[in-house]
Amino acid sequence: MSQNKPVHEIRFGCIVGSIWKNETEKGVRHNVTFSRLYFKDDTWNSTTSFGRDDLHLVAKIADVAETWIFQNSN
Repeated sequence: MSQNKPVHEIRFGCIVGSIWKNETEKGVRHNVTFSRLYFKDDTWNSTTSFGRDDLHLVAKIADVAETWIFQNSN
């Protein structure tokens, strides 16, 4: 069983935006999810919780993701 993978990822530091392609009755739609990577107990983990100092990177990634979606949509 294969897992879905994002069609594109944008990473600034430890913040990642993943762009997902979804086929719908009305055509292709894209969604974006955001995560923050962190290292704890010798393991890399991710969370969808962001601190104040992360928000500027989330905003920048959202802007880049919007541009990517517009450029890669039919």
